[in-house]
Amino acid sequence: MQPAARAQWIIEMTPASLLIDRVPLPSGSVETWTLNDPASRNALSEAMVDALLAACERAAADADLRGVVLRGAGGHFCAGGSLGGFAKTIGQPLASGEDDPLVPLNRRFGALLQALCALPQWLIVPVEGAAMGGGFGLVCCADQVLAHTSAQFATPEVTLGIVPAQIAPFVVRRLGPAAARRCLLTGERWDAATAQRSGLVDEVVSCDMEAAVQAAIARHAAASPQAVAATKRLLLAQPDKPLPALLDDAAIAFAQALRGPEAPQGLAAFAARKVPPWSANS
Repeated sequence: MQPAARAQWIIEMTPASLLIDRVPLPSGSVETWTLNDPASRNALSEAMVDALLAACERAAADADLRGVVLRGAGGHFCAGGSLGGFAKTIGQPLASGEDDPLVPLNRRFGALLQALCALPQWLIVPVEGAAMGGGFGLVCCADQVLAHTSAQFATPEVTLGIVPAQIAPFVVRRLGPAAARRCLLTGERWDAATAQRSGLVDEVVSCDMEAAVQAAIARHAAASPQAVAATKRLLLAQPDKPLPALLDDAAIAFAQALRGPEAPQGLAAFAARKVPPWSANS
């Protein structure tokens, strides 16, 4: 990409900043969201969670945005939640009848995980170094996970006397109950190969992560944006909605897609042995 075609925003001017870099595709654009607090291995501060939530809200309404790459700076993905702001509360019981301010703070991270899963764009997560606790939870929201051979994954909360509260449902959705129990109840550490066998990682990368990311973007950019968004909505609803209702929604989504603008373009391109206009190879 030409440098002039790139746009960059610093969402929050603090040590725990979130950098957003936008690059055009032949049709639409892709953004890289970089957790940028290398000194803490990109731990999830309250401000970082707020910045990510704001990015998700903006992306959900951005029809030009095709996909998001979520990654960490400084050789690590994310070391998990930052307890710095909670230090004074550790081991301190509440006064009788007092509302606990920790509850909404913790729940806000769950809202972030929900928002990431609900993005209408594809979400690619390349992992280098640590993906621990809340960082493990972020990985569970991805549509595709790339892990460098240096990557290490764990949910160590129970070994620290803490509950992996908000990430647990997302770990179960990603891994299934058996593997989720194994990692959540023991805190055991997985390398990239073990994470792939467990279903957390899609591809292990031994050399050039940037090349692997670009290849993943090209694969996902071959799919039409509206079809991706509709398919993701069906996948997100699958665990919670009764099957008859889900199939009703799927039939409506199919009919809308067939009558919409993308199906004629995609089918015509297929018949002519050409790439559709939204493809990264067009």
